[in-house]
Amino acid sequence: MTKVQLKNLAPAVLRADEAAYYGLKSIADYKSSNPEFSLEAATAAHEECLRLNEAETVAYNTYKAIRDARAIAEHKRHDVVNGCKNQVRANYGEDSDELASMGLKKKSEKKTGGGRGKKGKDAG
Repeated sequence: MTKVQLKNLAPAVLRADEAAYYGLKSIADYKSSNPEFSLEAATAAHEECLRLNEAETVAYNTYKAIRDARAIAEHKRHDVVNGCKNQVRANYGEDSDELASMGLKKKSEKKTGGGRGKKGKDAG
């Protein structure tokens, strides 16, 4: 029994395996003394790869659709919350506790003036 490998094979190896499988199918009198390497075993392995590849593609496409829907919902929520902030600002004022409850600074808490000073003034 072979060790379970979780690393994907290179695409060139996969294409070569597929071509070899189709070549094996064309050998009319192929009989293996080992049942693990029979045409039936090769066909079962090939069909399992096809089935899982299809399942992976469907799952990936579903993931992309959900990711896009989530991004749309996040933008919609952002727009609604920004609109709510503006409404709170309009209804309760720039210096209200309601505005602060939404994570915004009150007007009286914002720094004023200071800045960088005038150009050309000696630093010390």
